[in-house]
Amino acid sequence: MQAVNEASTLSWANRIRGFVICFVIGGVCTILGVCVLFLPKIGLILFIVFYTFGNICALGSTMFLMGPLKQLKRMCDKTRALATTFMLTCLVLTLCAAFWWKNFGLALLFVILQVLSFTWYSLSYIPCAREAILKMVSICIK
Repeated sequence: MQAVNEASTLSWANRIRGFVICFVIGGVCTILGVCVLFLPKIGLILFIVFYTFGNICALGSTMFLMGPLKQLKRMCDKTRALATTFMLTCLVLTLCAAFWWKNFGLALLFVILQVLSFTWYSLSYIPCAREAILKMVSICIK
């Protein structure tokens, strides 16, 4: 706890508040994105924007707990560097597919990849979770 407190100039209470606020904003954006998905003409674009922004907020919320530098170092650890790279690439490609390439099928594919990569990235913080998932999948495939 001492090391965590020294990592930031914010008090522990302010870091918790920042985490909760940022995480809730991310959750609300994600839910709002799903709610506007079926609006005619602009629903898909709004979904992509809200969903991607929600993921960015959820990812950023953890920076309040341990500080931005420590979080970035953890994101680049050898155990999660590939997952981090894939997740961030999917975030960028989702927005590119929606706004630059105007290919909404591709944007939806990248949204699905966002979900999978964010899940895989998040599982890296739970000891043995990835190994358990891989074992379960291998059992189901057999």
